[in-house]
Amino acid sequence: MATTYLTRTPSSTGNRKIFTISAWIKRSKTGNNQKVITAGTSGTEGGLQFSTGTGENCLKFYEYVGSEVISIAPNRILRDTSAWYHVVIAVDTTQATASNRVKYYLNGVQETSFATATYPSQNYDTLFNNSGTANTIGFLIGHSAYFDGSMSHVHFIDGTAYDASYFGSTDSTTGEWKINTSPSVTYGTNGFFILKDGNSVTDQSGNSNNFTVGGGTLTKTEDNPSNVFCVLNRLNSDQPTGSVNISNGNLTFADGENGSNYSYASGTLGASSGKYYWETKVIDLAEIDQVGVVLASSNFMGAANSTGLQGTAYGGKGFQFSNGNKVGDGSQSAYMGGFSVNDIAMIALDLDNNKITFGRNGQWSNGSGGADQTYANSTPAYTNLTAGEFYFPAQAKRAFGANYGTNHYNFGNGYFQTTAVASAGTNASGNGIFEYDVPTGYTALSTKGLNL
Repeated sequence: MATTYLTRTPSSTGNRKIFTISAWIKRSKTGNNQKVITAGTSGTEGGLQFSTGTGENCLKFYEYVGSEVISIAPNRILRDTSAWYHVVIAVDTTQATASNRVKYYLNGVQETSFATATYPSQNYDTLFNNSGTANTIGFLIGHSAYFDGSMSHVHFIDGTAYDASYFGSTDSTTGEWKINTSPSVTYGTNGFFILKDGNSVTDQSGNSNNFTVGGGTLTKTEDNPSNVFCVLNRLNSDQPTGSVNISNGNLTFADGENGSNYSYASGTLGASSGKYYWETKVIDLAEIDQVGVVLASSNFMGAANSTGLQGTAYGGKGFQFSNGNKVGDGSQSAYMGGFSVNDIAMIALDLDNNKITFGRNGQWSNGSGGADQTYANSTPAYTNLTAGEFYFPAQAKRAFGANYGTNHYNFGNGYFQTTAVASAGTNASGNGIFEYDVPTGYTALSTKGLNL
């Protein structure tokens, strides 16, 4: 969401003592204060926020009115930027036992270990469900702490405290907590259900308690709690000077190391078998900017290097934007022409046959600097990937002077930053939305794609 937020102000007062919040969230950035779902304005506020300092990266439910009258902060920290988390907050301040007044569930399990546990007084009236008190998602009015990430299936229940089993269940085969897309609940006067199937802020509860986009651009993502797509991994990126900027839901790679070492990032998902396709769009060019894959077993992730993807220690296989050369096995050589601003690169990774192929703007390279429209007749850049090894998408960047370079990834979400693909290509797997036709037998690098 970054600088995007949603807002709605109730016109009537509901039950301020009893309610439920349920939401699926995926973080893009850790380590800073972020407001997720709130009521009120800065200084007189309550809701869910990622905290800094004590309990950093925990998702705290709180209310502050002159002082913190509610503070429920689990010891569990949430810093996996590749995962969707499901949180349920069930509030009933009429309960005689203090610990029953706020129940906190994470991925279906009730939290019982807390860094702070300040419960509301009995029969306390919260800021939620109060007429004229703004509700915001992804932001707090009067504050600058935007939520940086994605959200899905956001429910608010007015007048009932439901446990997590209404909104999800444990898969009997995998043991994973999975989403209930149509829970049987009573929403009450101010209840709502938004972000059900995409970026719609129209209330799906039947109450017509619709939200509006208060700022920024709310984009749709194919990434969801049932099908997690690859993004760039902040926790597996090298920022030796703090100059790398991974943003936009961790799908934009900008800036880089200015000097002899490369800055880099890998993807959050990798594979050792199967066929996968993704794209990346050039926004501006660095002197050296390489895109491709690296071996999971290499030390490319977690250590600065001076050879980029072509270093033999990393098993990297890729190409370079500036000249179109293929890079790997300790060297680089001509493969396709250099890229220009707004060009879109295509990557086809075939781990069943240990090869990788690159293209540009809908055409696959024929290996001699030209292009071939038909993928079956193209020449793979490399046919010597190590069988059975895990490979991750990766990027290495080195800049000189002020020319740092930026590119946006599309691992199947259908967007380059906030711009949708111009005309989606064909995709027989039905998994992901891309600018160009997905080669036959290939699919998006996602949890569904890994299991096709």
